[in-house]
Amino acid sequence: MLTAYRKALPLLRIPFSLYLMPVFWFGLSALRGPWSGARAAGVFVVLHLLAYPASNGYNSYYDKDEDSIGGLKTPPKVTPELLHLVRLFDLLAVVGAALISATFAVLVVVYLLVSKAYSYDGIRLKKYPLLSTAVVVVFQGAFTFLMTQVGAGALPAQLFEKTNLLLAVVSTLFLCGSYPLTQVYQHAEDGRRGDRTLSLRLGIRGTFGFAAVGLLAGAGALALTYWLRGEPRNILIFLVATGPVVALFGRWAWLAWHDAAHANFAWTMRMNQVSSLCLSAAFIAMLLWR
Repeated sequence: MLTAYRKALPLLRIPFSLYLMPVFWFGLSALRGPWSGARAAGVFVVLHLLAYPASNGYNSYYDKDEDSIGGLKTPPKVTPELLHLVRLFDLLAVVGAALISATFAVLVVVYLLVSKAYSYDGIRLKKYPLLSTAVVVVFQGAFTFLMTQVGAGALPAQLFEKTNLLLAVVSTLFLCGSYPLTQVYQHAEDGRRGDRTLSLRLGIRGTFGFAAVGLLAGAGALALTYWLRGEPRNILIFLVATGPVVALFGRWAWLAWHDAAHANFAWTMRMNQVSSLCLSAAFIAMLLWR
């Protein structure tokens, strides 16, 4: 029995969940005023080690992928034990969140329910390109940005301060640019399942064009907001830290534009890794250098 659970565990894709770290660090770096480091650490554990893996596993349970998926080049076969693990991680995420605060726990429950609606066959938001994209970029962007701050103990005045809300919107713009890129190598499998993802609708070239516009809009809005907050140093930190991301994206887009074979799993994972590390480094630097 334990062997079956060990085989199912990789489908939770815990290492892949760490690619979502930038929103966590972004949310903390944006806070002005008091917040709790201990609570923030708890938020990190709840989101990245419990809630996100539960969502990954639930998605895999219904997708039953045979080709590469985020973080797994060769995913194992889906078994009933995977759903057991998902339920366990769901429970641990909610209990852990409740130990931090009741409000944070409610937000985690909402996040988990929305992630289930994305994958569950009876609803399956994933098959609707615009709706699924809107749900993902809002809930993994602005919603998670603010949820992180709530969990860390931010006060309502901090949460609803105008520039903080603008930065929450920026996180959604960045997700809007990057999310279709995570689908660009899965067109064949998504098409077989009947999931008309945004990337599938846009095509490979359209996906890269859409991503460029979304990421550029996010960067512009970020710079403007930092300027309004009187934080020009953060603009410089962001530009320096994301230089490798821009270079890698440009190289990948050029290659894929001329040869669709480059819109593959290896390039997608490389882009995820570099962008996650660089953005996290930028926001951590902003957090520490105040």
